[in-house]
Amino acid sequence: MKPKTIVAFLIAAGAAVGGAWLSAGWIETRSAQVVRSILIDDGHDWVDVNVDGLQVLLSGTAPDEATRYRVVSAVGRTVDPDRIVDDMGVMARAQIEPPRFTVEMLRNDAGVSLIGLVPAEAGREAFTATIENLMTDDSEVTDMLETAAFPTPRGWDAAIRFATQSLNDLPKSKISVSADRVEITAISDSPQDKRRIESELARRAPASVRLVLNITAPRPVISPFTLRYELNDGAGSFDACSADTEKTRDEILSAAAAAGTLPERPTCLIGLGVPSPNWSKAVGIALEGLKAMGGGSLTFSDADITIVAPETTSQAVFDRVVGDLDATLPEVFSLNAILTEKTEVASGEEEVREFTATRSPEGSLQLRGRLPDDGVETIVGSFARAKFGSEQVYLATRDDETLPADWPVRVLAGLEALSLLDHGSVLVNEETLELRGVSGNKTASDDLSQLLSNKLSGTDQFEVSVRYDELLDKTLNIPTPQECVDRINKILAAGKIAFEPSSAEISGSADATIEAIANIAQQCDRVQMEIGGHTDSQGREIMNEELSQQRADAVLLALQQRRVRTRNFSAKGYGEAVPIADNGSEAGREANRRIEFKLLTDARAAATDETSEDDTTQTEGESEQN
Repeated sequence: MKPKTIVAFLIAAGAAVGGAWLSAGWIETRSAQVVRSILIDDGHDWVDVNVDGLQVLLSGTAPDEATRYRVVSAVGRTVDPDRIVDDMGVMARAQIEPPRFTVEMLRNDAGVSLIGLVPAEAGREAFTATIENLMTDDSEVTDMLETAAFPTPRGWDAAIRFATQSLNDLPKSKISVSADRVEITAISDSPQDKRRIESELARRAPASVRLVLNITAPRPVISPFTLRYELNDGAGSFDACSADTEKTRDEILSAAAAAGTLPERPTCLIGLGVPSPNWSKAVGIALEGLKAMGGGSLTFSDADITIVAPETTSQAVFDRVVGDLDATLPEVFSLNAILTEKTEVASGEEEVREFTATRSPEGSLQLRGRLPDDGVETIVGSFARAKFGSEQVYLATRDDETLPADWPVRVLAGLEALSLLDHGSVLVNEETLELRGVSGNKTASDDLSQLLSNKLSGTDQFEVSVRYDELLDKTLNIPTPQECVDRINKILAAGKIAFEPSSAEISGSADATIEAIANIAQQCDRVQMEIGGHTDSQGREIMNEELSQQRADAVLLALQQRRVRTRNFSAKGYGEAVPIADNGSEAGREANRRIEFKLLTDARAAATDETSEDDTTQTEGESEQN
């Protein structure tokens, strides 16, 4: 072959190889660009793409297996799947978040329905069986629960126990339960029953549960529909207030505030029995009239209105205001207006004619003052003994034939009203009837004003001043001071408060005892008690005193941590100074190592502002281990 021919052949071969190499490089670059563009468009910018010849290498870490598969499939639609080399990893699977376990318990006349999600390990069938066993009325239980195989959350068991017990006590209710929250919606029979239910549920609720209550009560029937308002020197006050709706109540209270300054925002009982849809309008007009007269008293008894102007009101002003009221009051309402006669100063001292009845907190009743004759005295004495008990009545009255004709009616009405108070007094004189006292009924002032409006004539004046004391409210089931101490004694007798040796750290074995004491203490926040710490005689006296103080403080702190308001508690360390047994024996020393609760004051006497001698009672509660 000629040299020229060989050279031409070599040049051609080189050109062919170079062209093939350039073509393969272009193909690799183009393939990588196309694949990267597709993956970025699909949101997979985490994938690294490399092309080696005809092979497309994919690397990176996919968030899950499904995403890895979608990447391979997307690339396979662009290049031959046989060219794909999958070198992608998959992120470690995160721990699955457990679901929120909740149960809705619905109870009505048809039975009980259970809806929600419960832990499988808690036992769905056992839960349903517990509900069936608790129902005292054989209610049918419909189970629509589902389960999930996750650990039971903390607090779940306590919340479920509380909710199921509450469901048994509430025939018409809906209870929503989770591990940290219980919401109860229910219907009660009366406002008093509503307060009792709320108090009982709050007392029983576990400390770990947030309790939300929505207890409704039917509106009471008010008869007569009563309102009584007094205005003196620009200051107004309600003895009784009734309204048929919340809107009406707000209108009445706004009108009262406009008439005179109220010491505090009063409440208005919402109930059935309003004599007219114009009730709030009539009250507002009458209050404006009372203000225009310069004060006095206003009484509504159904549609009958009595307004009494003070003696400082001029006849002209009185006539003008009464005329305006007659013209503007709705037609249903009838007005009786009285202008108090001016008191004439008489020479010499005039004898006061009055009748008084005083009921003590212990229940004794003293009747003094004037009655028309022996016949009326017999009637009054018999009525009082029937109401207050034969052994409780002391009668010391004198005859006065000049008393007004309605005197006996007013006396009997006052005694009947007094019988509805825990203690108090009633005063009857020629001008008015005054009733004062203390009651455990929140609506006592309204109830008594209604009673007196019924019993007395429209022209009879009366004044009601009743203070509500929650310690006397039987619906709240609040124990007396002595009952508080007795209940704590019983708890301590069943399980001592133990401490770690030579320490003020409360032993874990005492948790149940502290919890039980806390439940009682929450109901006794007006009872003054002392938590006393005591030790045996071993060790130095000053160290024992310090240790006993630390232990008493530890008990106080433990109660605070359980949501107990401890302002009524004090803690004191006595050391070895007050032994109750012989320190010469182990049994005696164990008895001397203790926590004692003392009753410091009688809260009821303090609440009723009565003076009594201090009576300090020491309990027998103990704790153990120095």
